[in-house]
Amino acid sequence: MNALTYASPGSVDEAVKLLAAADGNARLLAGGTDLLVQLRLGMIEPSLIIDVKNISEMTAIKEENGGFRIGASISGAALGEHAGMQRAWPGVVEAVALIGSTQIQGRATMGGNLCNASPAADAVPAMIAADALCTIAGPDGRREARVEEIVTGPGETSLEAFEMVVDFFFPARPARSGDAYLRFIPRTEMDIAVVGAGVSLTLDEAGVCTAARMALGAVAATQLVVEDAAKALIGSTLDGAAMEKLDSAARAACRPIDDKRGTIEHRTKVAGVLARRAAAIAKQRAEG
Repeated sequence: MNALTYASPGSVDEAVKLLAAADGNARLLAGGTDLLVQLRLGMIEPSLIIDVKNISEMTAIKEENGGFRIGASISGAALGEHAGMQRAWPGVVEAVALIGSTQIQGRATMGGNLCNASPAADAVPAMIAADALCTIAGPDGRREARVEEIVTGPGETSLEAFEMVVDFFFPARPARSGDAYLRFIPRTEMDIAVVGAGVSLTLDEAGVCTAARMALGAVAATQLVVEDAAKALIGSTLDGAAMEKLDSAARAACRPIDDKRGTIEHRTKVAGVLARRAAAIAKQRAEG
């Protein structure tokens, strides 16, 4: 086993330099809810742990251009207490709140949930539905990417060598907008999603949907942006016919596997059901 060193940088630039100096043998510690398990199981043997919880811009929530910039290392508990995010993006806040227990919420982060790259991550479909952007820092500076561009497969991301996610930007919401995230799990709480569905939409004054995004989790190797599901809603009042089209589009997008938590048939059916229910909640929030 490698000798393990701990570092707690005070800035993003310092963290990136530490990543580069370790030449691929370092891991970032944000919440640690995945990292510590992997260390204990011997799944990884890094020589350096870089704690990014002390980097102020990664643990801040700021209003910006009518939207919100959320540090990648802010805890789920802190996010859940932010009144502005609760009003603007309740579906995102609820999705993050599903990560683990009350104790875990004090540590777990959106950045870790994304970069752990689990197909069943709860925060990710909700962030994708919100059309969130992430800021990525590396040796060549900073760049932006959509959340759906990050995960490329189970445990794999599109991040280049020595890059790290710094924050997420959630854009300003038009009037009469709403979002929601729902998941199905075998137990009542603290389980891994069998299916997750996130929906965000905007209605006009007549109740007609003018914009929509929909994403699924745990039904493919990565989270899925389901464009046909969004098209099913746009131009409709989310009536029965539109909801049936949404259901069909969600099912058609699924590429699940059979495992001990669910079968292909079950996951596919549940994806359609959750898509409809999440859309109905998002509609209710947009109207209210």
